[in-house]
Amino acid sequence: MYVKANKNQLKLIEEFELPFGGKLNSNNRWIKLSEVIPWEKVEEIYSKNFTNHTGSPAKKARLALGALLIKERMNLTDAETVEQIKENPYLQFFLGQTRYESEKSLFDSSMMVHFRKRFDSETLQEINEMIINDEASKERESTDDEDDHENDGTCSSDTKNRGKLILDATCAPADIKFPTDVNLLNEAREKCEKIIDVLYAEVPGIKKKPRTYKQRARKDFMAITKQRKARKKNIRKAIRKQLSYVKRDLKIINELLDKTGIEFLTFGQLRIFWVVQELYRQQQEMYDKKSHSIKERIVSISQPHIRPIVRGKSKASTEFGAKISLSLLNGYSRVEKLSWSNFNEGVTLEEIVESYKEKYGFYPEVILADSLYRNRSNIKYCKDRGIRLSGPALGRKSKEKKKEEIKLLKQDAKERNAVEGKFGEAKRKYGLDRVMGKLRETSETMIMLQFMVMNLERKLRVLI
Repeated sequence: MYVKANKNQLKLIEEFELPFGGKLNSNNRWIKLSEVIPWEKVEEIYSKNFTNHTGSPAKKARLALGALLIKERMNLTDAETVEQIKENPYLQFFLGQTRYESEKSLFDSSMMVHFRKRFDSETLQEINEMIINDEASKERESTDDEDDHENDGTCSSDTKNRGKLILDATCAPADIKFPTDVNLLNEAREKCEKIIDVLYAEVPGIKKKPRTYKQRARKDFMAITKQRKARKKNIRKAIRKQLSYVKRDLKIINELLDKTGIEFLTFGQLRIFWVVQELYRQQQEMYDKKSHSIKERIVSISQPHIRPIVRGKSKASTEFGAKISLSLLNGYSRVEKLSWSNFNEGVTLEEIVESYKEKYGFYPEVILADSLYRNRSNIKYCKDRGIRLSGPALGRKSKEKKKEEIKLLKQDAKERNAVEGKFGEAKRKYGLDRVMGKLRETSETMIMLQFMVMNLERKLRVLI
């Protein structure tokens, strides 16, 4: 059940009760930040997760979203977030409390998991649009006023292109160790052995436990991992051995399941069993074809949704996590696409531009993007709509035009650095360089929250 908060609650900071006297500073960053978040609209969205009449009352929407924002803004753990809220009256005001409570925590740290599940990526995208909606409405109003002035009060049918839209993509690496074929197969073997132990204890009439060659398999695995730089021949031999161990374990599990059924396994164990079967199929196919790539390749048993993202960067040519397509306008960022599979960011340009047109009422004047966006389809699309797509123009040019083009390219590169700065801010300050979420949904929530916090920070800088 969800009970909506009183709309008149905490209109003035003077109403906040402090046990030691005095009052809160109205210029504090958390108080200023609370003024730019549309809490009532957030509550309307959040309340849809609950019924109105049954169950115990749920935590308020402001408390749930506020706690998530505090965690991401201060880059804390769930437990440390609860402690910081308990010790800081300004944080409690930000969460919508009427008085400072220092004796007990407002909620248990385990509730943070439920908060992340209730605020999924689509919901946070909608809230993020509300936060930066004022900028869109200002742009639209200023354009309408200018058009009315230019046309002496008559309505213009052809609105001029306005604004510089910056596009780029990056990867948000997940918190997994670097996957190798031998390590993955060894982990799969160990998890299968644990499942065999559970099922064997439940099968009546079996006096001898099925043989898994656990010690031999461990010895073979350690023999290859202890080598400082193993040869390809030795690695392939180790993979073949681990494949045989996993194949034997999967056969034993299927035989035991025929006798016991799946009711003795938890959902987590069944999930691991399903993932290991697909992992074995992929590894066996790559071994047979002497290949190192396969469609929808599994690189983590605990997080099977993660895929390798080939980026070609000097630091790491391949990253493992979610790929993000980002648009930047006037310092405010929007996550245009979030996917766990690799995709060509160039194909997203048309959809992003049409969304821009829908929000602001006109197309952008300039799109600053790297060479991946400069395919034939995008160049033609931008030319037909009067949009300048950054990059060298096609065809021969005179010396004067070539000098002008070089100057323009340098200027575009300088301005495009803004989106790289956003990625750097998110990765260095807010933890986008290593997403700690374990589930697919909660990881997406954490990523969306980080960009929302950066938009709130920009608004906060304008206010202060």
